[in-house]
Amino acid sequence: MRILVFYPYIPYPVDRGTYQRTFHLLRALARDHEVDLLALSEGGERLEQKAVFETFCRRVEFVRFEHPAWPRLFPDRLLNPLPTTILHWRLPHIAEALERFLTGQRYDLVHVCDIVMAQYFLERHTALSLAMDRSRVDLDFQIAQHRTMAQGLKSTLLDNENIWKLACFEKRVARRVAVEVVCGPDDETFIRRHISREVPVLVVANGVDLEYFRPDVEPKARAAEPTVLFCGAMDYSPNVDALRWFFGGIHDSLRRHVPELRVLIVGKSPVAEVRAYTARPGVTVTGGVPDVRPYYQQSWLQIVPLRIGGGTRLKIPESMAIGTPVVSTTIGAQGLDLVHGENILLADTPEAFASETARALEDASLRQRLDTAGRKTVHERLGWPRLGRQLAGYYERTFGGAAG
Repeated sequence: MRILVFYPYIPYPVDRGTYQRTFHLLRALARDHEVDLLALSEGGERLEQKAVFETFCRRVEFVRFEHPAWPRLFPDRLLNPLPTTILHWRLPHIAEALERFLTGQRYDLVHVCDIVMAQYFLERHTALSLAMDRSRVDLDFQIAQHRTMAQGLKSTLLDNENIWKLACFEKRVARRVAVEVVCGPDDETFIRRHISREVPVLVVANGVDLEYFRPDVEPKARAAEPTVLFCGAMDYSPNVDALRWFFGGIHDSLRRHVPELRVLIVGKSPVAEVRAYTARPGVTVTGGVPDVRPYYQQSWLQIVPLRIGGGTRLKIPESMAIGTPVVSTTIGAQGLDLVHGENILLADTPEAFASETARALEDASLRQRLDTAGRKTVHERLGWPRLGRQLAGYYERTFGGAAG
């Protein structure tokens, strides 16, 4: 098959969760099919990575862009039927670059990442079969974020306005695409209830690079003190909210049970609120690091106190693969089909989260059981090659030979 892949960013180095999904699925598609890549580069970022993709893609082109300014409330925003989160990615020169890239080419399928890229195929290029891979279902994410994070009156009104428009836009895109590829069954359930009962949906879970996240790749002893890790991009609002919830109602209680507790917050671009947690005893905020594996290896547990859903958390398969047990909310682990007490600990209230974390920190045999079961789970189900073959095989069966 010949496939055009159209991405809103250049997913290399793989230093964000979504980049891991998009990079590994792209490479998997290229192993089984002939793939061309067109990707956007905000402000010229990562243009030097072109050679990485040229090793496995037939054609590669990067398009520089800058996001337009957020529109004024009136008349630019209120009188436009498109949600502002979609308009933020709508630029004429991107459409022109896509037109040039398509000229003279025939594709069996176009694979786009997320709904912001699907918009370029609604009015034009409608004869092309379109698959949309979703790192999250945008409507689900925005509804959850609105419900969870405190807002003033103006923000509440603007959120509701964008959510209403996005709901309409989601339905429009669902009528156009040939399949929506999602991270977990929770995403599929949301689509069926709130967007479309007819659009084909394929669940391809997020996974892990099993060769990179091996327990023995860089042997390092666990920290002497009980240490928990939170890993992720620290300018991403669900992660910021997760830490706010943890430090607002869990951390102090946990320290009463485990006075020597250390907390490692590891991830790029920490906002001021996250940096401020270093004032608390035993808390370290590293910012971006060249290699997260040593932090996984020294930690006794990883905590995932997420309250905002949509997609799945790559930090959980990584942690399980390298042998660091996980305590998570149900939302944080959604889509991974994990079992509380078997390969993960799940807790959804501050009291329960503190209790489960303390229990695991105080019980080495429990941590060992979670470690063993977690590594078995990821090796059986969540390696990227296996997941990539699932996607590539579906495309072959469904779209093979479409270009003629």
